[in-house]
Amino acid sequence: MNIDVLLRRLPALPVLRDVGICAEEMAFDAYAVGGLARDLFLQRETLDIDVVIEGDGIAFASRFSADHGAHLTIYKRFKTATLVFKDGFKIDVATARTETYDRPAALPLVRPGSIKDDLFRRDFSINTLAACLNPGRFGDLLDLFSAMKDIEAKLIRVLHERSFVDDPTRIFRATRFEKRFDFSIEDNTGTLIRDAVSAGLVERLSGYRIASELRLILQEEDPLPIVGRLEDLGVISSINRRGEKHKEVKKLLCRIDEVKLAV
Repeated sequence: MNIDVLLRRLPALPVLRDVGICAEEMAFDAYAVGGLARDLFLQRETLDIDVVIEGDGIAFASRFSADHGAHLTIYKRFKTATLVFKDGFKIDVATARTETYDRPAALPLVRPGSIKDDLFRRDFSINTLAACLNPGRFGDLLDLFSAMKDIEAKLIRVLHERSFVDDPTRIFRATRFEKRFDFSIEDNTGTLIRDAVSAGLVERLSGYRIASELRLILQEEDPLPIVGRLEDLGVISSINRRGEKHKEVKKLLCRIDEVKLAV
């Protein structure tokens, strides 16, 4: 499948074409991944662009920022970079990579990999679409993990059984996506969430990571259905216990209570 026609609707089309040209000149492959293709099919606005480079993402971002006058921030540990243009438009660039976890809820260890490796490390199938940006293949769509099938079925599905063990923050994202898109969490994925919550994995997250997820929930257009879903899954009880030791988590939980009372 080629989504060139859909990509042409984006104000960022010239930048995406330049990304592909730059990658081609460096003998890399560039892909627009994750939310961009998903949101195009869902007819939703996409503000920021995630690009994966099969090659050296930091080297690519460094050259692209110099050529286009964009501010560059590099995150060497995760082999990623962020480009911010003068008009505020942002592109996140990552080296195609694999991730492994020393223990549940730990931050990942990163190694370079293929685009297939990079897509497999993602949270849910609906976020695994990748559109090639290289000239001659611009808009060619990779759907290696049945993303289109799940988008059509309106399902949130993890890619492997250890997904929530490796990264329990995916539980928060599952509920955000479910309510934002009016999708449903797939049955086995729901079971895996409940198992992870019962095993206390949410409480292993740092207060900072929990607070980050709560802020994102509060930024949603309607956070209350998300909070209700988290309560149903037992997540709120878990983070209430975490909030006793972390001031920012406690503060955000109080804000959530205020939103609930205001309705």
